[in-house]
Amino acid sequence: MPPEQVLLQMAVGKWVCQALKVAAELGVADLLAGGPRSVDEIAHGTGSNPDALYRLLRALAALGVFTERGDRSFENNALSTALRSDVPRSVRAMVRWLGEEAAWHAWADFAHSVRTGEPAFDHFHDEQLFDYFAKNPLSAEIFNAGMTSFSASTGPAVARAYDFSGIGKLVDVGGGHGGLMLAIAERFPAIDCVLFDRPEVIAGAGPVLSTSRHAERIETRGGDFLEGVPEGADAYIMKHIIHDWDDERCVRILGHCAAAAAKEGRVLVVDQVVTERPESAFSKIMDLEMLAMTPGGRERTELEFRELFEQAGLVLTRVVATDSLVSIVEGRKALH
Repeated sequence: MPPEQVLLQMAVGKWVCQALKVAAELGVADLLAGGPRSVDEIAHGTGSNPDALYRLLRALAALGVFTERGDRSFENNALSTALRSDVPRSVRAMVRWLGEEAAWHAWADFAHSVRTGEPAFDHFHDEQLFDYFAKNPLSAEIFNAGMTSFSASTGPAVARAYDFSGIGKLVDVGGGHGGLMLAIAERFPAIDCVLFDRPEVIAGAGPVLSTSRHAERIETRGGDFLEGVPEGADAYIMKHIIHDWDDERCVRILGHCAAAAAKEGRVLVVDQVVTERPESAFSKIMDLEMLAMTPGGRERTELEFRELFEQAGLVLTRVVATDSLVSIVEGRKALH
């Protein structure tokens, strides 16, 4: 393919993102769970214009999402099934967040981030992301649902890759609605679990926790990890938290965990680790999301994690790969 066509295909990614977001928002894949349906039936079920919906689904089918039949009907395939809300590893909620209006507007202002190093989100909305969520609960709900759906795949991967068996009490710092904690509790039933996040987030965790037989083992605590974390645990784990913040606040968060941990306690950071390998391309693109959306957040290399840990009174002991996009960066309290 000529270089100009390759670049154009990259550039029209915005069209694909919004097409996927609308299909996810309308719940098309859920409507097709029982088998093929005509575009008129799908339009009726989603409250959509039949012609416009046909053009949307035709475009997605051309990309391999949904299968178009000869009679203007569509059915699910492997890719579109991942947009169903009722399947393991569903990405429906995450796709909705990636195309959500607040995030979309911020990316339209991405040049501001590149010119200044400041978050485009803050520049466009005149406030930081989590302050915006506090005033816009619908956006916060979409975001939290997206993070929970992402945990549906990364949580089990973390539980498979890391041996939690020597941990008596584990605190999930900024644990959202508990997807990661449930995955760990399922595989390691002897651990006492504490789910810790902002009170308004914890208030929404009930429906997720109630789906598991391990829910009664998970204590929920509300608070602000920038101010402190529950004390006395053997280990503190945080998934996609450190990448949200600048170095100063990362050191503060990690320092709170180190200070609160029991003797010889561990701190586990679950994030993407940037490497020079070609398969690390996704982490480098995700790093741009951090640049656009967060106050100083970034995806980091192992060396950058090591430096943060040292400033927080921790020693980086190893990086554990998982069979997902994330790795587990393990630190232990430094001996003095």
